[in-house]
Order: sequence, then structure tokens, then C-alpha cells
Amino acid sequence: MPELPEVENVRLGLTKLIVGKTVAQVGTDWEKILVGGLALFQTALAGATVTGIDRRGKYLLIRFGALTIVSHLRMEGKYQLAPTVDTPKPRFLHVWFTFTDGSQLRYLDMRKFGRMQLVTTGEETKTVTGLAKMGPEPTAATFDLKAFKAALAKRKAPIKSVILDQTVVAGVGNIYADETLWLARINPEQPANSLSARAVKALHDAIIAELQKAITLGGTSVHSFVDADGHRGAMQDQLHVYDREGTPCDRCGTTILKIKVGQRGTHYCPHCQPKRG
Repeated sequence: MPELPEVENVRLGLTKLIVGKTVAQVGTDWEKILVGGLALFQTALAGATVTGIDRRGKYLLIRFGALTIVSHLRMEGKYQLAPTVDTPKPRFLHVWFTFTDGSQLRYLDMRKFGRMQLVTTGEETKTVTGLAKMGPEPTAATFDLKAFKAALAKRKAPIKSVILDQTVVAGVGNIYADETLWLARINPEQPANSLSARAVKALHDAIIAELQKAITLGGTSVHSFVDADGHRGAMQDQLHVYDREGTPCDRCGTTILKIKVGQRGTHYCPHCQPKRG
């Protein structure tokens, strides 16, 4: 699933590609992706111009002035811009926005799990449940250490499960949870409320630094992720534990293990990340 750095790179790419373009027509062969149905999107967006693209957590916010499409890519969703409507259609194309200049924004989704919801701009948090309760963005300006400490102190669940909770911090998924816990030397099964103040700060700082690094490197392409220009990210070459079970730890040489935490595949170093009593 694309996590915050990947979605941010999609946003950056789409901003260059489609801002200023005007919609002529909307089409789909899998109407379930469009919350409310095709007729709603066609009626609302015909003649509307893309004014900007924002992001909140893992959600894309495609702005059309007074209206916004809230787009969640889920597991396999991706966007690409075709120069003309006659450009050969790729597999798994399910939604397309044809612009007045003849180009076409295409949404591809092998699993068809992605969703697009049309809302009034500025009303996103009142309309989309996932946005209403979302935690802070993982930046130095918005991710408050004291609030993070307070949130962890209330939770007995494994720390990995807690930082995957989007109400605690926005945008962290399975890859970056494993990576930031390794950086902070915290066992993924450690109860969140048992972490020392030093460990909480180390994790807080690692989340900020790692997600920013991943944005800069174009995201992680360990599976199928590509940005809106069709480019793979480079962060997969910087991963220390994720998808590296059976290989030596970059820090100590101990073999990386894979376990399940909250039903999620989890990678860690048993030497660098011991569970503490």
C-alpha cells in the first residue's frame, strides 16, 4: 500500500501534470470506485478546472475550486496522464478524466480497492471519516512530542500497531513502521505505554526524518509503486529491515527476523531491538 511518501510523490507529479486542465468528461468501467456514482462526478466536474492538489496523510485532495476529490489509492491504485484519449489503454484502467485539451488522467487499480469521493472544499474532515480523526502530519512543525508521549502512555498495544494507527500520526504504514522502529532501536512488540521518554523521542524523531528522506528519494517501490510520471522510487535501496528477513542487520550483523504483529508482517533485528521488561 502506498504510504505517505509515495502519495506525496504522486501529488507532486500530478501537480505538474494536470493543474490548470479543465475536465470535459468523466468515465469508468467500475463505478464502485466513484462514491456516489458516475453521474454525480460527470455533472459536478464537466467544465471544472483543476486548481491544485493537496495531501493529508495517505489521501490525495484534487481541488476544483469549490469542489475536491478525496482520493485514497489503497493497495494498488495509481494515476497516469495519457497525452491523448487514443493512447493505448493499460490493464486495470477503471476511471478516466478526459480534459478539454485532449489529454486524459487515468486511474489504474488492479484490486479495485481505491475510492474517490467528491466533497465541498473545506468540508473534507466533516465528510470523510478517515480524515475527521486523522493525527498530525509527521513533520517537525506539526508532530508534537508531548502529544505523542501522551498518546503512547494511554496504549498497552504493541508500539508498531500504535504508530500504524492514523489517529496517532498520519501516513505511517507497514514499511516505515518497521524502519523507524529499527532506527529507534525499539522492539515492535514492546507495549507502547512501557517506552521510556528517551525511546519515545527517538521514535518521534525517526518518524519525521525517515518519512522526509523517503519523500526526497521518491518513495519506496518494493512492489508496484510508481509515481504519476511512471517513475519508481529509490527508497527501497535504503531500507534496513523491511522485506530483508534472513539477511544481516546493517548495524550489528544479526539476522533480521520476520514475525506477525497485529496481523501485519513485521521485520526487526533481535539484537538491536530487544523487548524490554
